[in-house]
Amino acid sequence: MKLQNILTPDCTLCAVPGSSKKRILEKICTVAAQKISDLGEHELLESLMGREKMGSTGIGNGIAIPHGRLDNSKQVVAVLVTTEEPIAFDAIDNRPVDIFIALFVPSESCKEHLSTLQNIAKLFSDKQTTKQVRKCQSNEQLFDLIQSAG
Repeated sequence: MKLQNILTPDCTLCAVPGSSKKRILEKICTVAAQKISDLGEHELLESLMGREKMGSTGIGNGIAIPHGRLDNSKQVVAVLVTTEEPIAFDAIDNRPVDIFIALFVPSESCKEHLSTLQNIAKLFSDKQTTKQVRKCQSNEQLFDLIQSAG
């Protein structure tokens, strides 16, 4: 599944203030909780933090793809956030992160989940795309850019 198929305007945030890894993940979960009615922010944050404990989802070049599996959900939700300033995130290249593409997926959708992660990583491996993402000035501009990418 492509990011363009699951990302919605209300889950796309540009230039969000964030001071730490935990704070930005909390912000992501606040946004996602509005879409996932049967789970609260706390459960969503636990799913992301549980995955981060296995290893950082910072894939390098200032990009992270935090993701969590949800036992009691049937829907896939994506949240795209860029931050005003890069945040230390324990990424594989030790660089701070300013582009976060979070995914929340039902536990039984593991194979589909992996292909979605691969598609996101491929989309953001394009230096031109990441450069344009970092130049966006509004949520709408960021959403429109992703819809027209890849």
